[in-house]
Amino acid sequence: MLSPSDETKLLKAQTRSIELEGLLADEKVLSDSSQYGKLAKEFSALGEILSVYRSYQKTLSQIKELDEILKSKSDNELKEMAQSELAELEPRLKELTTQISDYFDPSKNEPDKDIIIEIRAGTGGLEASLFAADLYRMYTKYADLKAWKLELMAYADTEAGGVKEVIFSLSGKECSKRLKWESGTHRVQRVPTTEASGRIHTSAVTVAILFEPEEIDLEINPKDLKIDVYRSSGPGGQSVNTTDSAVRITHLPTGTVVVCQDERSQLKNRAKAMRILRARILDHMQQEAFQKESALRKSQVGSGDRSEKIRTYNFPDRRVTDHRIGFTSHQLESILNGDMDELTNALMAAEKELKDTSANQ
Repeated sequence: MLSPSDETKLLKAQTRSIELEGLLADEKVLSDSSQYGKLAKEFSALGEILSVYRSYQKTLSQIKELDEILKSKSDNELKEMAQSELAELEPRLKELTTQISDYFDPSKNEPDKDIIIEIRAGTGGLEASLFAADLYRMYTKYADLKAWKLELMAYADTEAGGVKEVIFSLSGKECSKRLKWESGTHRVQRVPTTEASGRIHTSAVTVAILFEPEEIDLEINPKDLKIDVYRSSGPGGQSVNTTDSAVRITHLPTGTVVVCQDERSQLKNRAKAMRILRARILDHMQQEAFQKESALRKSQVGSGDRSEKIRTYNFPDRRVTDHRIGFTSHQLESILNGDMDELTNALMAAEKELKDTSANQ
């Protein structure tokens, strides 16, 4: 049976769902894609748990009816049928009760969050930039498979087809749960196309996963910002725009700098730069808190250090190894083509095991 606390939360969820339904039909909300997206996401999440609650109520009602039959003067055959049905419904009720309780337990129900992914070529020169392009392709294909929404925010390529830096956002069901452990150094071991002797080279690419903060999560004082605008430029410094559309925003207290110049509109570049800036500042605050909370590390898959070498992609052996959990897959091509579930499932399972172990200590 549900606790009175969970029953109260479900009633509030029903009220909020009705409120959201009205808001999503409002013309002002419909004209604001950002607000509409957030409200639609909340409405969808509430719809899922309320559907479970309806199943719970129906199952509970059926059990009560069967209990009445067992208490009545009905014939033995009817009681046997009622007992048989009860044997099936009671485990079902227990399962639904657990689903609802877990939904309202922050330690068991991690909410989906929008994320920003930053990929940068590290050591290895040209080969590193080519592998950065491979990782970008891997994540974009995974996003396609999961029907996540991807928005490119910044892209700096090389003449050879590699990527110096790429920043993009992802939103969708479980995107943050599945990709939050991608932060760190990704190593590639392969023979570069430019290597005549066939020697295997090791190069590195860094990946950072930033959570997009809600307005209530982080408040930035406009006085703490220095905003510069200038003309955007292409490879080799050539001008690609005749207006001052590029934007550089500096957060003075932390020294965080973000540059956006991919859009032709200064307003669009500024909006994207602010989103990246907010995510970086929040991440900086979380990293500081993480370092102080040493006990928290016991329930973490990795150290949380961005310089940590988390994974190696070995082309000669067609092997991908995640060093944090000792997981190895020989499906290198499939993973780089976006079929990452084998990896992300292993990381999610490792996280659950660590949390369970920590909770039982």
